Amino acid sequence: MSYKIAVASTDGKVVNQHFGKADHFYIIEVDDESRYELIELRKTPPVCQGGDHDDDAIQRNVKALSDCQYVLVSRIGQRAENELEKQGINVYVIPDMIENALNKLISYVEINNMINNLAK
Repeated sequence: MSYKIAVASTDGKVVNQHFGKADHFYIIEVDDESRYELIELRKTPPVCQGGDHDDDAIQRNVKALSDCQYVLVSRIGQRAENELEKQGINVYVIPDMIENALNKLISYVEINNMINNLAK
């Protein structure tokens, strides 16, 4: 089953963006064979404006990413993380090259799926 990952990056090379400061996310789709590709650059208004956080903006960005199962960021505030997780979006803080961070996350998902299948 394929899934999507939203990656917060300023340059498309490194996971280097705080969730609240991101004005766009790279949307990556992972297929059944763990291959991935960039499918979209999704624009979002930054949630964090000079230290203040707009709850409506958090909700808008969570909704904008609602088709993603995972979010990769370099940092995230607790409120935004809680809102994403309420919507079933798992948050991972992996500040690294995007390729490395994706491979780490994909490996984790595969292992987690194997464990869940064994538990059934």
